[in-house]
Amino acid sequence: MAELLSKEDIRAILLSRFKDDECTKLEELPKPRCFKDMDRASLRIAKAIKNSETISIVGDYDVDGVISSVILSTFFDDIGVEYDLIIPNRFSDGYGLSLQIVQRLASKVIITVDNGISAVEPANYCKENGIDLIITDHHSIPSIVPDAYAIVNPKQDECSFPNCEICGAQVAWYLVAAIKEKLGIKYDLSSFLDLLCIAIMADMMELTDMNRVMVKKGILQLNRSNRPAFRAVKEFFSKETLHSDEISFLIAPLINSSGRMEDAKFSYEFLKSKSFENAMNRLEYIVGLNNERKEEERRLFEDSLKYVKEDENIIVAWGEEWHEGIVGIVASRLSKRFKKPAIVFSITGDRAKGSARGIGDVDILSLIEQQKDILLGFGGHKGAAGVSLLKENLQNFRDRMYLASRGLDKEALRASPDILGEIKPSAIDFELLEILEEFEPYGQKNPKPSFILRDISVKVDRKLGKDKNHLKLILEDGNSTLEAIFFNFDKEAKRGDKISILFSVSKNDYRGLVTPQLLIKEIL
Repeated sequence: MAELLSKEDIRAILLSRFKDDECTKLEELPKPRCFKDMDRASLRIAKAIKNSETISIVGDYDVDGVISSVILSTFFDDIGVEYDLIIPNRFSDGYGLSLQIVQRLASKVIITVDNGISAVEPANYCKENGIDLIITDHHSIPSIVPDAYAIVNPKQDECSFPNCEICGAQVAWYLVAAIKEKLGIKYDLSSFLDLLCIAIMADMMELTDMNRVMVKKGILQLNRSNRPAFRAVKEFFSKETLHSDEISFLIAPLINSSGRMEDAKFSYEFLKSKSFENAMNRLEYIVGLNNERKEEERRLFEDSLKYVKEDENIIVAWGEEWHEGIVGIVASRLSKRFKKPAIVFSITGDRAKGSARGIGDVDILSLIEQQKDILLGFGGHKGAAGVSLLKENLQNFRDRMYLASRGLDKEALRASPDILGEIKPSAIDFELLEILEEFEPYGQKNPKPSFILRDISVKVDRKLGKDKNHLKLILEDGNSTLEAIFFNFDKEAKRGDKISILFSVSKNDYRGLVTPQLLIKEIL
């Protein structure tokens, strides 16, 4: 029998995750000058501002891209700089800075935020036409780098910024800091921390070191923020306090939904709302889009289930005109539900565009790269990737992926850095909640701890939800009674059963009474 974890063990394990952190407070954040090209970029923008040259900002349609756009444009608004802004539409413009977008702009200086590192052709056009292109991005550096006026990206080999795992909004924020210095003006950079904590978490950045510091401070500011958008969120959803879970499961999906379903400008305008009434009106529209997204996601998830093969280590699903903005979420749901990597494609005409999600220690990008001879394009990282190919090659791709994944170690599929070990029921109490709260926010490199309980009795079982797809249990062990909930359960437990479970612990606050609640991940 495995040795049971004590609360001291749990605290020590969680503390060890931050033993190598070099930045533990805002004053220790690296300086803007650490970025390659930051001096060149900020000098050029400061010159454009002083000379009243035309400036354009090109953002991206996800949370990070929208918030990057909000940060830079708000700074320009506050200091009285005129600019054009384009956030590409996922459906009509595609991703990032394109030649068509550059040709729509009549600016001498174009600044990208959260994109641009692959924009080779647009960069050449800019150079040929006397436009100074300043790229700020955080994505991986491709083999051919755009010939831009300046590139600010911490992943460049020659860049001395000490933390390359930061999001696009953080790079944009550093650009603001550098421009402020060049202009010699006072400006409160901390006013953006409420936005930055959302971008960092939504873009799945590592929550250690400087990112952890910025998110912790950002959540505090989020709850003190007078930004009409966040006051509207609290009012609409009856939230007195916004925690890290609200960022991950409420705010980020809302901001993402407009770009997924229609146009990211709705989320941009919502975040920049000047009045509470204006913010509330925009929020209601975005909530509607998010509800559409949920319904579309449910439909596509159900349609994709027929592609799940129990004897294969990967899921590859596709459908004609499946919503391009939803396939990534469906892939994520499939991988979590069936404990195997998943790739979901949307077919339009003769092309298929897909999103992939890994699980455990599986490197999904590496598996995809092995099929590059039949692909039109691919990119991403170990845990998530994008891929496109001709429709006629889908079946061949799936057969190859089945073959490539057969060698996957079952341990690699099940590997989970969040499982701390076995715990006894009596250890799950208010003190444990306090320990777990101390090490928030949870995310990449600091996953929310999961535990195992063995052979505990089911005292009460109840099905909840409109579709009766959630399972509520009261568990009993001697004098210990615990409340547990299993959302979208895939295995039943009845009164009188003895079960073993994998779970995380959350805080249940009912009328001021705080108790631990178990969130079941798996009935073992």
